[in-house]
Amino acid sequence: MEFLRIPLLLIIFAHSLSSTMATGLETYIVQVESPDSQISTHSSTMDLDSWYHSFLPTTIANSIEETRMIYAYHNVIKGFAAKLSAKEFKEMEKKEGFISARPQRVLSLDTTHSPSFLGLQQNLGFWKDSNYGKGVIIGVLDTGIAPDHPSFNDEGMSPPPTKWKGKCEFNFTACNNKLIGARSFSLGKGTTLDDNGHGTHTASTAAGSFVKNANVYGNANGTAVGVAPLAHLAIYRVCTRLGCPESDILAAMDVAIEDGVDILSLSLSGITKPFHDDVTALGAYSAMEKGIFVSCSAGNRGPTPRSVGNEAPWILTVGASTLDRNIKATAVLRNKEEFQGESAFQPKDFPATLSPLVYAGSNQSDINAPYCSTTSLNNTDLTGKIVLCEVGGGVTSVAKGQAVKAAGGVAMILMNRMQDGFTTSADVHVLPATDVTYADGQKILSYINSTSNPLATITFQGTIIGDKNTPVIASFSSRGPSRASPGILKPDIIGPGVNILAAWPTSVENNTEPKPTFNIISGTSMSCPHLSGVAALLKSAHPNWSPSIIKSAIMTTADTVNLGNKTIQDENHEPANLFAIGAGHVNPSKANDPGLVYDIQPKDYVPYLCGLNYTNREVGVIVQQKINCLEVGSIQQGQLNYPSFSITLGSTPQTYTRTVTNVGEASSSYTVDVVSPQGVDVKVEPSVLNFTELNQKISYQVTFTQTANLSSIGDVEGFLKWKSTKYSVRSPIAAYLTRVF
Repeated sequence: MEFLRIPLLLIIFAHSLSSTMATGLETYIVQVESPDSQISTHSSTMDLDSWYHSFLPTTIANSIEETRMIYAYHNVIKGFAAKLSAKEFKEMEKKEGFISARPQRVLSLDTTHSPSFLGLQQNLGFWKDSNYGKGVIIGVLDTGIAPDHPSFNDEGMSPPPTKWKGKCEFNFTACNNKLIGARSFSLGKGTTLDDNGHGTHTASTAAGSFVKNANVYGNANGTAVGVAPLAHLAIYRVCTRLGCPESDILAAMDVAIEDGVDILSLSLSGITKPFHDDVTALGAYSAMEKGIFVSCSAGNRGPTPRSVGNEAPWILTVGASTLDRNIKATAVLRNKEEFQGESAFQPKDFPATLSPLVYAGSNQSDINAPYCSTTSLNNTDLTGKIVLCEVGGGVTSVAKGQAVKAAGGVAMILMNRMQDGFTTSADVHVLPATDVTYADGQKILSYINSTSNPLATITFQGTIIGDKNTPVIASFSSRGPSRASPGILKPDIIGPGVNILAAWPTSVENNTEPKPTFNIISGTSMSCPHLSGVAALLKSAHPNWSPSIIKSAIMTTADTVNLGNKTIQDENHEPANLFAIGAGHVNPSKANDPGLVYDIQPKDYVPYLCGLNYTNREVGVIVQQKINCLEVGSIQQGQLNYPSFSITLGSTPQTYTRTVTNVGEASSSYTVDVVSPQGVDVKVEPSVLNFTELNQKISYQVTFTQTANLSSIGDVEGFLKWKSTKYSVRSPIAAYLTRVF
């Protein structure tokens, strides 16, 4: 992946293993029926496995020498993963009970200060009230873990709950009361050790223990700790540097449900698919039915509209935003112009004297030259020079610096892409460097072209905390509206995902001094575990809350203004729209006491799925039972009891029903406050909700009508808010207006 300049977003391959392709075999995910006449929904594992094997060609099913069945799924879907040839697949299609099969896809992998930024203070407030997530089990599907990192020490941890059934597959005594389970599914088994870093980083962000003096090159120094430091961790390795095969993801979710996790955290995504063809959505639905909360990254394909992934309404979809911390590095030109950027490598001995400044792209015969690849700089003498490189070209920022250093360069200035706006990255470089915006990079380039002797230096200001413009949407954070279900507003929420410091398996610094190892990286992969940790805190404080109640509490209490009390901005410092921020930025303390919540029972999703025009069989694949949509009925997407609204509105008024449950004060009264989207009349009935007891449910209706003589069409937004003397329960409204004739 390029914007992040770190190995977070891995290459998506059409198929999983070159070795299987060489033999003409591919890994297929096969879905089959489970008719009562064959296998009941309560059948034993042995019966179900036998049923699955009956679909394999006879020569394979009876073979002792080769095992083509990779996984038999028992919870997430009715089906299995197997290595098949095209001919064998065609033979399987003819069998009674067969639903579908396709080659698996490979999905991509999409802190010292962030808990404090989220308002979590040791021995105070919500962190203390939730007991730091004690007793909750977070299952992390990622690249594995470095079990000996101090972030996973179990000091002060209680033993895992008695419901825990998981395993520790390490070859040495690595698991403890913090790291209670570790299993590998990656590309057909292997070690659970993290050779990438991504999984160690996300696990410690969600539930890492307290580690003092955490920093990178002395920057972002402080006590590293996860959002839920007393929660237990169960690690499921499903990804390698080649990606995350769908069969492994399904297998891990299948096992995690059996193991007894409370939260599933998946910092990975792929291109949007219908939910019946989306392995994450399928696994998450089964988890949700068992009361397991599922948090997923929105994806790193922003700021492109309609790029959001993991869109199912039973998943919390998390976008990324900035912290109020910058690790500043300033490019200083001979003409006295200065341009602030960021870098985690901040040498104390870099000279203030000016050095020659050159643009890597001056060699116009090489289209890759601006990107400072190793090949483009191979025969270039950059001795003693500062080099301006462009972000992109499939080369990570650290690799650009390595190429510049190898060619003799003394420093590097990175110019971001235009679409990155004001988002900058504090990477751990191998030489003095700074990452500046595209606009500033263009000014630096103009200076280079304006003089025969351009000179510059870089000064380093270290860690600066207190940016009142934060949170700001990260440019890479994927945007809505949802392709799979436009009637559900996605992403749901945003959280810290830019320049996040967390545990790392190995040292990224150029020294051998023994010390805890950390790294600073960015992505929705980083924001997702923040929300997984928040969900763990809420689950610990409210054990009986369902996944949808936890989601509702997070969404309806979210912040919509920054630290300066102004509207949250996007990467261009313009007001961010709802397809970037969803309900807003997570506020854990407010989520702990939301007043009213929107609950959704598993059965409520069935008419919603029928309303997506899925066939009976496609709906049945998701809910794992036979469905007749004519009997069940269908509803519009907007009729689901979701904490937000996303509608397409033409000349016909639309009315939706919502039901709220009182979890605040027993005797309370709420009055509606509406800010209507431009060109839309919003009417709420009743306008007052009077509660007399806890857990009481009251329904209300919202009617949206496009006003006459509207001169423009397109996206507009507003909100409705239920307010009492203590609570404010906010639901965003996104509306796409079509022309009224």
